[in-house]
Amino acid sequence: MNIFPAIDLVEGKAVRLFKGDYAQMTVYSDDPLSVARDFERAGAKYIHLVDLEGAKSGETPNLSTVTAIAKQTDLFTEIGGGIRSMQTIETYLNAGVDRVILGTAAVTDEDFLKQAVATYGEQIAVGVDIKDGMVAIKGWTEQSDYDCHTFCQKMQDLGVKTLICTDISKDGAMQGTNRALYRTLSETYSLQIVASGGVSSIDDVKALRAMDLYGAIIGKAYYIGAIDLNEAIEVAQ
Repeated sequence: MNIFPAIDLVEGKAVRLFKGDYAQMTVYSDDPLSVARDFERAGAKYIHLVDLEGAKSGETPNLSTVTAIAKQTDLFTEIGGGIRSMQTIETYLNAGVDRVILGTAAVTDEDFLKQAVATYGEQIAVGVDIKDGMVAIKGWTEQSDYDCHTFCQKMQDLGVKTLICTDISKDGAMQGTNRALYRTLSETYSLQIVASGGVSSIDDVKALRAMDLYGAIIGKAYYIGAIDLNEAIEVAQ
């Protein structure tokens, strides 16, 4: 299993939200590139970036920070947050990003998703954010008409390879991850499943590793010292 340490970006800073609430934001660093380099020193091979401003606006306000991380580290870089056009995908890939994550647009614009997958293949991942069993969109502020499993099956049928699944109720809450959800997803679909939200301890990492998931995202637990990144990477492998 691959470990994806995460940086959420607002105004060029590394931040975390509590359960997706923009009003409950903690700034962890004014220098995300140095955070990414810390990840690298701890043995990370991957990094998960989210442009939280882009998630709301559909633009790329943190592009310079993303570009610096993609080009000045050796980390496999993936980015999500408000990616709603082929032009934005191209902008990120040209900036050195390895994989682009479609969220709201994958739910609301099937033609765009199909075009993106047809053009860029495995460089496209889909983020599925779950709230009370339903897929949430627009920075978690709205509920879509899809339940989790209908949507996951549709993504698999459309040729998506990687699915980043977040249980919003667990995100940033430090109460453990939704192991039952990820077990079900891993057993049901042939997708590369990345667990996101609430990975709070080495025990969580061990449990997810035992499910043979493709990856797990570690965010707040790293920043507050609840998980040693080097240990998590070793356990995951």
